[in-house]
Amino acid sequence: MTLEGWVPKLGEYLALAEVIDLAFDYRGNTTVVKVDGSEVEGYIFNRNRHVPEPFIQMFDLAGERPLKILYSEIQNIKFTGKDMAAGNSWIAWLERKEKEAAEKAPRRDKGME
Repeated sequence: MTLEGWVPKLGEYLALAEVIDLAFDYRGNTTVVKVDGSEVEGYIFNRNRHVPEPFIQMFDLAGERPLKILYSEIQNIKFTGKDMAAGNSWIAWLERKEKEAAEKAPRRDKGME
């Protein structure tokens, strides 16, 4: 399952803090919709809700410097970028590593025992 393309509907069953946590774990760009109506697209690399003024940090598309946006400035977060982790589940990773290990293992021919 991927969050790619998801526009959360905040309300009784979904809080902004939950969406921020999902956006932090998302391996793609998001679009932060601010309460003033402006939008910032980029990659969220940090968040802290355990401070007096909770915030996120993100790199915008230009990547010039990290931006700090307070939770109180955020209306919503849209999952607009490609999910770079889609299809890369733990099982797929494990299978690939096992296959690589098998290919590197020394082969034993019947006549060499």
